[in-house]
Amino acid sequence: MQSSIIGLLLLALFAANLPFFSQRVLGFVAVANKHFGWHLLELLLLFLLVGLLARWLEGTLQPVHTQNWQFYVTTLSLFLVFAFPGFVYRYFWRRR
Repeated sequence: MQSSIIGLLLLALFAANLPFFSQRVLGFVAVANKHFGWHLLELLLLFLLVGLLARWLEGTLQPVHTQNWQFYVTTLSLFLVFAFPGFVYRYFWRRR
C-alpha cells in the first residue's frame, strides 16, 4: 500500500472523529450543548472535504476514474465506521 493512501486513510480517521471531540460547531462557534444534528452536518462536510482531497490527489497521479453511486455509498459507510470511536466516546463512554 502506498504511503499516500495510508496518509489519506489516517486523515479520514481523524476527520471522522473530529466532530465528536469538540463542543464548537464547525470548529468556530461555541455552543452550550451541541445537538446530534450538528455532528451529522459536520460529518457530511468533512466527508466531502476528504473526498475532494482524495479526488485531487488522484488527479495529480493519474487520470480520475468515474464513479457510480455505489462507490460513494461505500466510502460514506467507511467514513461512518471510522467515526464510531468518537461516537462511542461522546455518547456512551464519557460521563456527563
